[in-house]
Amino acid sequence: METMAVLARTAPPPPGGTGRRPSCAARPSASLSFAPAYASPCGRLALGLSAAAPGSRRAAARARAVSRGIVASSSEVEQSYIMIKPDGVQRGLVGEIISRFEKKGFVLKGLKLFQCPTDLSQEHYKDLKDKPFFPKLIDYITSGPVVCMAWEGDGVVASARKLIGATNPLQAEPGTIRGDLAVQTGRNVVHGSDSPDNGKREIALWFKEGELCEWESVQTPWLIE
Repeated sequence: METMAVLARTAPPPPGGTGRRPSCAARPSASLSFAPAYASPCGRLALGLSAAAPGSRRAAARARAVSRGIVASSSEVEQSYIMIKPDGVQRGLVGEIISRFEKKGFVLKGLKLFQCPTDLSQEHYKDLKDKPFFPKLIDYITSGPVVCMAWEGDGVVASARKLIGATNPLQAEPGTIRGDLAVQTGRNVVHGSDSPDNGKREIALWFKEGELCEWESVQTPWLIE
């Protein structure tokens, strides 16, 4: 038996590719070739791959964002004051309304639940003080808590007005906040600044110094080239 085992190990391989495949020891070893290695900034040895590393892609996206003026430090970015009125709060529409602006891609810079005093409401609506409905408007806006918001983004003022819809909810397009969630002008659930200048004025009126949060959304490179 020992002699047969030795003969089996020393026997020549079968001719012409017939019979059993050669053993693993007889096969040529596989090899992989890589691009030249380099030292990464972190001190590790990295392979020279053709695709950009995730960190470099994020850095490039951040650089493009800065160059296009879409970060908080840019003077071209607008801010708009959006307020959910007492009827919107009482009806439990706060989350629904906030989500409209979040899904659009604007950045929330300030948010608070606030009981509006009479003098502040009168200052906010001072352009309407000569209107016959002014006293009723002040009673309405001070009748319960409101949600004050400061939103930031490219063209946020005009875009927010479109999201909100016409002043009269019955004339507001379906898909807008007022078109979907309100039926009467006196209960139209939300306010939005009508110009960039008014956006700045109203935010300064409703938010104290230090109440706005300066931060940058990681979604920015995915929203704007």
